[in-house]
Amino acid sequence: MAFKGVDHLVIRVKDIETSIETWRDKFGMELERTAESEALGIKQAFFQMDTGGFIELVSPTDNQSAVGRALESRGEGMHTMALEVDDVDATVKHLQENGVQLIGVGSPQVFIHPKSANGMLVQLSPKR
Repeated sequence: MAFKGVDHLVIRVKDIETSIETWRDKFGMELERTAESEALGIKQAFFQMDTGGFIELVSPTDNQSAVGRALESRGEGMHTMALEVDDVDATVKHLQENGVQLIGVGSPQVFIHPKSANGMLVQLSPKR
């Protein structure tokens, strides 16, 4: 098991359009694309980084979605840190053997529960 680096960061925002303007116009970052996930109840904006990673802004379209509930209880800010791993299955096995609480094992997206990561939702991202 090895963490290789930060793959991407996900930031919760109240207003996706205003936040896009901030990151694009004030910070000078290039907006790669936007998307909407009805299943997750979110709008997304992606800003590619020169390092190969990216920053993703997420805003709820449904206040009862995970992002909507997090925004209500914790406000805007860091939502997820995705760490690149060399082998997701081996990493999951190692983490489980060490008592780390995981979310989504067996699905395409596996996360370390915030209770096991100092309050941070950590996504395990396969090495690209």
